[in-house]
Amino acid sequence: MHIFYGKASLMDYLKSIKTIHSTIGFVPTMGALHQGHLALMQKSLLENDTTVVSIFVNPTQFNNSEDLKKYPRTLDEDVKKLANLNPNIILYAPTVEDIYDGTPVSESFDFDGLENQMEGKFRPGHFNGVGTIVKRLFEIIEPTNAYFGEKDFQQLQIVKKMVAKNYLKVNVIGCPIYRESNHLAMSSRNERLSAKERDEAAIIYKVLTNVREQFATKSTAEISGWVQKSFGNNPHFTLEYFTIADEATLLSCTRKNKNKKYRAFIAVLVNNIRLIDTISLN
Repeated sequence: MHIFYGKASLMDYLKSIKTIHSTIGFVPTMGALHQGHLALMQKSLLENDTTVVSIFVNPTQFNNSEDLKKYPRTLDEDVKKLANLNPNIILYAPTVEDIYDGTPVSESFDFDGLENQMEGKFRPGHFNGVGTIVKRLFEIIEPTNAYFGEKDFQQLQIVKKMVAKNYLKVNVIGCPIYRESNHLAMSSRNERLSAKERDEAAIIYKVLTNVREQFATKSTAEISGWVQKSFGNNPHFTLEYFTIADEATLLSCTRKNKNKKYRAFIAVLVNNIRLIDTISLN
């Protein structure tokens, strides 16, 4: 397996293997790889001549220094998983200095308001950090296709907006959420949960599926009230936000329109470990 720690050597290598009609698939990650990540890579391997995976815990998208410090870093184990999946995968595992050429600072982006909803309200500066790292990785790797999980649906829409506004030649492909056996959305943060917490966190998906059932007959206000009560009865969980929003604009829905697509979005704290999830409603 080819592993690169610096962008210059990676760019030289990709240039050396690139042909006129060859395609590069790219899966950006922050490591602590799980089956959800591997599913994205499998899709890339099927659809492209070359697959590049990045592992980089990006400091500019963390507004909480403690969260950055505690984010799992398991590079040795991740390399083994990649090699077992397919030894032809190219891994880019850069340092902060290699990516940022010095002090890590975010660029400032206009995402047409997508950045002000949900995650943006609770994580100031987060999406500027996401836009900065993804743009830099796209410029280094120049992928044909890039794969993102729909668990971070807001991030997916933001990346698509960034690509369009910067006229980048990459297809951004959203992939279905990969879930654990109890339907908890797979996340690297799940590794920080105790076995009991991980089991109890199944309530998040149960609530979302119930929301989907209620959506046809109840108002968004009624549904939101029910969600608040569902988590209010559980002392181990803190509901940070729940909203039903337009998929395209991410604006909260106050009155349903049959011509629009809606999703439910949720963020829950379990012993200060932050979990997010989403589900399509129509």
